[in-house]
Amino acid sequence: MVEYRIDRHSGVATYIQIVQQTKQALRLGVLQPGDKLPTAREVVEATAINPNTVLKAYRELERDGLVEARRGLGTFVRRSLSTAPADTPLRAELEAWAARAAEAGLDRDDVAALFTAVLDQHFTGPAPHSPSAPARATGQHLQGEPS
Repeated sequence: MVEYRIDRHSGVATYIQIVQQTKQALRLGVLQPGDKLPTAREVVEATAINPNTVLKAYRELERDGLVEARRGLGTFVRRSLSTAPADTPLRAELEAWAARAAEAGLDRDDVAALFTAVLDQHFTGPAPHSPSAPARATGQHLQGEPS
C-alpha cells in the first residue's frame, strides 16, 4: 500500500501532492491495476489533513481514468502508468549518481535543480501523463517535491 507524505512547506497544494505521489507510484509499479488505495480515513490519520482534500485528489485521479471508486469497497487502481520496470538498470545508475551527489555535498534542492536542468536539455515539453511538478518515490514511501 502507498503511504503519502505531505510537505506543508512546498507551496504545492496538498491534494496535488497526493495526485503526484499516486501517479509516481503508478509509474514505478508500486501500485498496480486492482490495488486498493488507502481510505480517506487512513490518509487523514497518517497525515492529519482534511478528508475532503483526500477525496478531491481521488476524484481528480478518477477523472484521469487512473482509479475508480467502488461504493462501499474503496478506491481501486484502474490502470498503470509504468512503462519500464522499477528495477531497470537506469534506476540503479540514477541511485548511484544520487549517492555520489550526496557524498559531494549537494542537498535535495541542488540535486533536483541539476536533474531538472538536464531533463530540460534532453526533453522538450512534459512527457505524456506527467504531473506538472515532479514527485519523488522511495520504495513505498512517497514524498512531495519541494518548490
